[in-house]
Amino acid sequence: MSAETVTILSLGAKGDGVAHDENGPIFVPFALPGETVSIARVKGEGTIMSFATTSPDRIEPVCKHFGPDGVGGTCGGCSMQHLAKPAYNAFKRQILIAALKSKGIEAPVADMVEAHAHQRRRIVFTVRRREKDLVIGINQAETHHVVPIEECPIASNGIISRLDALKVIARAAGSDAFRMTVTETLTGLDISLDGLRGGLGDRERRAVSDAVIKLRGIARVSANGEIVIEPVKPMLDFGGARVSLPPGGFTQATFEAEETMAEIAITHIGKAKRVADLFAGIGTFGLRIARKAQVHAVEGDEKAIKALDHGARNTQGLKTFSVERRDLFRRPLMTSEFKHFDAVVFDPPRAGAEAQCAELARSQVKKVVAISCNPLTLARDLSILIAGGYRIDQVTPIDQFLWSPHVEAVVTLSKG
Repeated sequence: MSAETVTILSLGAKGDGVAHDENGPIFVPFALPGETVSIARVKGEGTIMSFATTSPDRIEPVCKHFGPDGVGGTCGGCSMQHLAKPAYNAFKRQILIAALKSKGIEAPVADMVEAHAHQRRRIVFTVRRREKDLVIGINQAETHHVVPIEECPIASNGIISRLDALKVIARAAGSDAFRMTVTETLTGLDISLDGLRGGLGDRERRAVSDAVIKLRGIARVSANGEIVIEPVKPMLDFGGARVSLPPGGFTQATFEAEETMAEIAITHIGKAKRVADLFAGIGTFGLRIARKAQVHAVEGDEKAIKALDHGARNTQGLKTFSVERRDLFRRPLMTSEFKHFDAVVFDPPRAGAEAQCAELARSQVKKVVAISCNPLTLARDLSILIAGGYRIDQVTPIDQFLWSPHVEAVVTLSKG
């Protein structure tokens, strides 16, 4: 390890400050462009020791767990609390612009749709048993050390106000180490315990069930994907359609971002009569769209498609709604199948939708909405659609992972 002084020239894709020397880039977490910092260096990474100059964009972090003097080192949940909001928004928007440019795509990119404190309705905690007590917290960045959480400005108040209840349930589970995913739903907290070696024994299941009954406000606890106790189904609302979240099921991290994405999609498809909702999940977008158009929802996950189907069947006022379980990575909808649709909405996992876009690109579907949490795979997929004759109407960056380098995007495309 060597100590040296460097000047930060830019921010990297993960939000680290980037300096350069004759051997290449040096990544310095929590440093900002324009700052001169003394670092302890190991190969291409540096740890801030002191500041010679600081950026005017440096601000005081809002959370005590972020780290001393805004240079991190404790909770790894956030990486950018030290950056002022205008510069932070510009940085995240630029990540998307750079990804598009890497594929030769020049397109109008709107201003960032901002995230705000206490909007996150889903948080993944790490649970570890120590000598005297059990700890619920977030891993320190790049380590297995768990930082006990006492406050969290990104988490919804409905989650963070129940930390004591979460500890009671974690103790009842009896395991030394596991993950606890907590989702705030309309009917209470949905708690998923994962990574439990051997699952829960009968004694632990009884202990967890007894704890939930006494605590109240807990909709469900599941362990390694199996329901332990479900006093009430954990329900989500998609434009008036209620769906029960499957154990371990995916939902957007914030309701506000979800609403914005859905509004953009519905506005773009306009008067389309028949819409394909691909990688449909539990119906986040398809159920909202079905108020105005017939929807065919396609999803590979069995639990998700069953939850979606049940929600659609039990919601009044929807147009014709059909579901299909299908692995769109291995068996994408073929070009010939798209002749039945006026519009397509797709929201794939981080891997993107390369095979599906290759088929869609050859179709005559007039309106397409692409939703993505990965700018790089999004840019690749868009380049396929553009090569097939689609034009980009608008790119909207959306922040639902506050104080992180992750950015969501909604892209609207047209053909003809």
